[in-house]
Amino acid sequence: MKAKRLFFLDAVRAFAILMMLQGHFIDTLLNPIYRDPNNMAYTVWSYFRGITAPTFFTITGLVFVFLLLKAKEKGTENTRIKKGFQRGILLIIIGYALRFSFISLMYGEVNLNFLQVDVLQCIGVSLLLLILLYLITFKSQWVLAVVFLVLGFSMFVSEPLYRNLQIESLPVLFSNYFSLQHGSVFTILPWFGYVCFGGFIAILFSEFGNKNNYKQFKIAGFLIVGVFLIFLSSPTLRLLDACFDLPLLTRSADYNYLFKRLGNVLVLFGIFYTFERYLKQAIITKIGQKTLSIYVIHFIIIYGSFTGISLKHFFYRALTPTQAIFGAVVFMIVVCLISFYYVKTNTYFYKKIRAFFKRITP
Repeated sequence: MKAKRLFFLDAVRAFAILMMLQGHFIDTLLNPIYRDPNNMAYTVWSYFRGITAPTFFTITGLVFVFLLLKAKEKGTENTRIKKGFQRGILLIIIGYALRFSFISLMYGEVNLNFLQVDVLQCIGVSLLLLILLYLITFKSQWVLAVVFLVLGFSMFVSEPLYRNLQIESLPVLFSNYFSLQHGSVFTILPWFGYVCFGGFIAILFSEFGNKNNYKQFKIAGFLIVGVFLIFLSSPTLRLLDACFDLPLLTRSADYNYLFKRLGNVLVLFGIFYTFERYLKQAIITKIGQKTLSIYVIHFIIIYGSFTGISLKHFFYRALTPTQAIFGAVVFMIVVCLISFYYVKTNTYFYKKIRAFFKRITP
């Protein structure tokens, strides 16, 4: 039986991209005097903003591996691997391009800050790593599942070991993928861990996704495991340390944001999966299919990629909460409208970029 499209993931992606839009807008433009951790509204906003990146990385692994396994059933996995490889390279190139200062280049200077790794580069490399893992596990679905679980868990619990990692022996171009010392926003460790857990979920969906009577169990699984990770992952890590004398587990539990954020993502999955039937034709799913174009458009408007003119240039940390909230709503609407009217889908965006690189590449 043909596997069904996971419509709820489009809705989750839409939610995440909208949270990213308002999060970047408010974080960049809100006056620091209003950033009060004792203020309940600011604390709630900050907490939910922190769910955005884990959601994107988890969905990256879930969607790519799910589509790859579907392609394997159809005998078109090589085509899917080729597309995934191209997409990974493109994301890396776009990520660097968005941070490159063409204005500085006009004055004969190159601002090396463009080498800082952001979400697009990290997701691009993650796609390449997923392809590599799929190939080295001999395309075995359950071997791959075990590898995903081991890698994801290992990256999360070992976070204290590389939290303040500094690498002097590698060129900045490469060390930025592993260390935050030169200003990178995201690194492969630990964010590829979310991708691995997403890949594991994809394998479960590929195995049981066609069985509609399992939907209630999948929803319950998302919610139960999610709540467990949010509230009980730290005590569990300390208990495991007590049983097996592994102090690293307690160190991980003392600063346990990775497992808790994964729990947030799973609860989000469970909620959206519950209401999937109402989201198939909703505008929110259309937004979820345009995440790349929305990301690029918002980056240009807020941070001034290519033009040097941006909201950050004029209003950096200058808005009151009322202005920031109202502005964020308008900003989300404008970015989505631009995406709707000028970019059909992410696929359309990728085709345009491929055509551009074909023109400039011998």
